[in-house]
Amino acid sequence: MIKLKENNNFYVITGGPGVGKTTLLEELKSRNYEIVPEIARELIREQQKDNGKALPWENKNLYKEMMFDRSIISFEEIDKNTNKEKPIFFDRGFLDTICYAELIESEITERMKSYAENWRYNKSIFMLPPWQEIYETNNERKQDWKEALLTFEQMCKTYKSYGYDIAEIPKKPVSERADFVLEFIEKKQN
Repeated sequence: MIKLKENNNFYVITGGPGVGKTTLLEELKSRNYEIVPEIARELIREQQKDNGKALPWENKNLYKEMMFDRSIISFEEIDKNTNKEKPIFFDRGFLDTICYAELIESEITERMKSYAENWRYNKSIFMLPPWQEIYETNNERKQDWKEALLTFEQMCKTYKSYGYDIAEIPKKPVSERADFVLEFIEKKQN
């Protein structure tokens, strides 16, 4: 059994691909907030460099397993080594891997479910909606627009199913998006 961990200062920023998550996180970092980079992007770059097979367009199940394991390790390291008072922003959370498993119709193991039920981020997660005007593909992001929409829908469904509340970030310039996030947190704390 996985022991309960609740981290009210751990905030997930998520959504489908290409919606400005990384740009928003960089803005928060420039304001002296700690951010945790996206595990999936790091994994894809590593696998491409090493001619590995754990890629969403090669071996989806291996990619899912490695992404989940690394997300858990990241959560645990941050949990052990950071100040519990100040907000920490995650570029996706390990529940994103459960969403991915749903999308590719892959098994969601009891272990994955147990972590999702017992290791908790802040109850409010930040979701960036699909935004076609800024959407683009690249070497790590190969999904088309239709897949981006489907991912967003599944992401909302996945987080809600584990008891999270979704705060949808408005389609605005990045500085206003960051203001929205920080003002939301401040209101919740008061």
